[in-house]
Amino acid sequence: MRTVRPVRVGNCLLNGEHIYIQSMLNVPAEDVEGNVAQAIALEKAGCEIIRTAVPDLEAVRLIPAIKEKIHIPLVADIHFDHRIALEAAAAGVDKIRINPGNIGSMDRVKQVAEACKSRHIPIRIGVNSGSLEKEILAKYGAPTPEALVESAMHHAAMLEQFDFTDIVISIKSSNVDCMIDSYRLAAEKCSYPLHLGVTEAGTERMGLIRSAIGIGSLLHDGIGETIRVSLTDDPAREIAAAKDILKSMGKRGGVQLVSCPTCGRTKIDIVGLAKKVEEAVQDIDKNVKIAVMGCVVNGPGEAREADLGVAGGDGIGLLFRHGEILRKVPEAEIVPALLEELAKL
Repeated sequence: MRTVRPVRVGNCLLNGEHIYIQSMLNVPAEDVEGNVAQAIALEKAGCEIIRTAVPDLEAVRLIPAIKEKIHIPLVADIHFDHRIALEAAAAGVDKIRINPGNIGSMDRVKQVAEACKSRHIPIRIGVNSGSLEKEILAKYGAPTPEALVESAMHHAAMLEQFDFTDIVISIKSSNVDCMIDSYRLAAEKCSYPLHLGVTEAGTERMGLIRSAIGIGSLLHDGIGETIRVSLTDDPAREIAAAKDILKSMGKRGGVQLVSCPTCGRTKIDIVGLAKKVEEAVQDIDKNVKIAVMGCVVNGPGEAREADLGVAGGDGIGLLFRHGEILRKVPEAEIVPALLEELAKL
């Protein structure tokens, strides 16, 4: 099991005990009201750490405006200009995402490190294939996992020179294999918390698939303290996807739905039924497994481990609990009957 150096981000402690869900606002920085509204919506959706782009000094005004309306930590995403980092720290941001190597002289790095240290603000170092230093890229010939990790360790060392160790590291790639190998190597090289994500993962369908493979593989290895599922879509969908990944990995509670893929024995609209059940239980906070099966013959047996389930017949549903049959109900009454039994658990 990997030993993690704990880093506090606002009211969140990144120490491996809880995997925190992140997302990023995508409203133009000049639209303060729009950013605030989206931040509130993402918190309601289950976001636990939220990031906003701060492209210039004027955008620093986003920080107090957003923090006044949310109860989760706010991260400022900053590039190139150390002055923005200093102002963001003074404005009370909970974490800063910046690469020390692209803000200029070591004196500037020192200023940022001291400003953050005095206020207990951690810094996330974010490395990707497009941010590699020329020397490292020339050394490895490509943005390999070894190159990405060397770059991340180099940036961390710059902060460590000034006795700054409240560091979180992300090493992102749009190549899933490279992403997985990079984080595995980083986990061996350091004890800093790791922020997982497949960058530029794509639209919802492929983005979710790539993220589930990359993030899921690492979580299975015990690697990762916080995650972001990057989707070219509404950020709220990132939160839902992250929840589903964590739930599938056993890292979060809530209702888990399993359903059969149907076959020639199916005498009921199992596809439609599964979707109705999924929608009906999505906001129920119970650690239970529900099975929706298409066959009365095999359903209760195959889904014996489910806390509650239904097996479809010819216009009817057979309700069962841990494989034990409860009762038959007409097809139209299956969902209400399932919810009734779920309430008893």
